[in-house]
Amino acid sequence: MSPEIYQAFESLCARHPFRGPVLEIGVTPGPDSLLRLPSLRTHPDKTGIHLGPPGMDAGSTILQGNANAMPGFADGTFGLVLCNSTLEHDPFFWKTLQEIRRVTAPGGLFIVGVPGYAGMGLRHLLPGSDRRSRLLRRLLQSFGPATLRAGTPTLGEHHFPGDYYRFSEKALRDVLLEGFDVLETRTLMHPPRVLGCGRKP
Repeated sequence: MSPEIYQAFESLCARHPFRGPVLEIGVTPGPDSLLRLPSLRTHPDKTGIHLGPPGMDAGSTILQGNANAMPGFADGTFGLVLCNSTLEHDPFFWKTLQEIRRVTAPGGLFIVGVPGYAGMGLRHLLPGSDRRSRLLRRLLQSFGPATLRAGTPTLGEHHFPGDYYRFSEKALRDVLLEGFDVLETRTLMHPPRVLGCGRKP
């Protein structure tokens, strides 16, 4: 996981208070686990779920399971649910979202990060200040803004275990955070990653 994404999750967890147990969907045991965020270091009740074998990781319980169905968790169990770089690999991500809505406690937080796409300005696509870059920017501008939106950079396909989806910031707000009061969203990096935070009413 990139340090920029890790820091973005840390700032969201630190800025938005929550109470109760923590769950990470699609946990990767080790230093990239969101359960190891500094703001969660002393939290007493942290659980991760993934397709790999069960175990322990730095005081967190890691369970084997598919987040499309989490019958082991009662409704409203978690005060914070974290999910990064997972939904794009889930062929039935809407089932996982339904389960996340179910297991998040009223007043609880859901923080999610996914690969995205976003319209990029010419300065972002051609950042150079040399004569050639300026000339290319001028040429592309002559085709109009619709041309620039026709193709947009996104994270390359990576098969682990499969790679199915990319999400716009609007999809993050309207689909992934449906049923939550959206607290904030942001687009980071290039190619873009979109992150969002919502609170369950």
